[in-house]
Amino acid sequence: MILRTNDMRSNIGFVVIGRNEGSRLIDCLESIKKFAPAIVYVDSASTDQSVHEARTRGVHVLELDMMTKFTAARARNAGFSMLLKLYPELSYVHFADGDCIVNESWVEDAISFLEQHPQVAVACGRRRERFPEASTYNQLCDIEWNTPVGKAKACGGDAMMRVSVFQQVKGFNAHLIAGEEPELCIRIRQLGFDVWRLDHEMTLHDAAIFKFSQWWKRTVRAGYAYAEGSHMHGGAPEYHWVKESKRAWIWGGLIPLALLLSIFTQPYWAFWILLLFLIQFLRLTRQNQSKGKFAFKYALYLMVGKVAEVCGQIKYWWHRSFNQNATLIEYK
Repeated sequence: MILRTNDMRSNIGFVVIGRNEGSRLIDCLESIKKFAPAIVYVDSASTDQSVHEARTRGVHVLELDMMTKFTAARARNAGFSMLLKLYPELSYVHFADGDCIVNESWVEDAISFLEQHPQVAVACGRRRERFPEASTYNQLCDIEWNTPVGKAKACGGDAMMRVSVFQQVKGFNAHLIAGEEPELCIRIRQLGFDVWRLDHEMTLHDAAIFKFSQWWKRTVRAGYAYAEGSHMHGGAPEYHWVKESKRAWIWGGLIPLALLLSIFTQPYWAFWILLLFLIQFLRLTRQNQSKGKFAFKYALYLMVGKVAEVCGQIKYWWHRSFNQNATLIEYK
């Protein structure tokens, strides 16, 4: 059965999360305003006009109690619970970050796809960076989000999901400070459902990363997610983020450490280790030559990023070893 446009609008709700997104939140809510009032905006202690702007647009607002540990996963779960209490008949929920603009035609095409493919529980499309030319880091984000089309292992923070399946897996793991979407998708796929990446423009995201320190923190967070994800689901058949974790330890930990030690003890070996880095750099540049002039810079950041990922993994294992609570790694 293919739903008509009016049926689609009454069959889907939105959960938007954010904090101090300013004009970006306004743009986000304007892009989905035709689906109001089935929209819940979850605010995490904004000090700007976010709550006011959402309410003036007929959006339901949930202000999180920040005395409880905050994670994006917790915010999405809370928003989903409120949405279903208000609109219990919804079949689909679309999650979106407050700094994203949702493509209008994407929503209807995604629902049509899910209606025609009952085994698919999650549909996502192409998330693009809104201002990739604004900084190298924004451009890196845009490349990162260009994932393969077709059956996928995971989605990102923007995605359309079947309400019934989301309820069945009990939503996101609210304790995760990063990587909650891939972890959710693992549990969804374990039920026998598929995750699908459509060849369709989905959202425009405003990363607003202009400093190396911001990019570094974001990459440290990725490393933290790799460590926690591989610890939770690293066994067969998933081997979740095992390769990514090992690759980071090799290129961002062991080899740089060997270089430092050899400089002071065996300078001869330092030369060969530097040569190894050069070969890896040239290999990555060649692999990404389709990116044109940016290939050189992209390869460089891939290699530097491995050090940040190791820092993130060390942070995770430190927290776990000493039973410390994880804190959000924010870059904006």
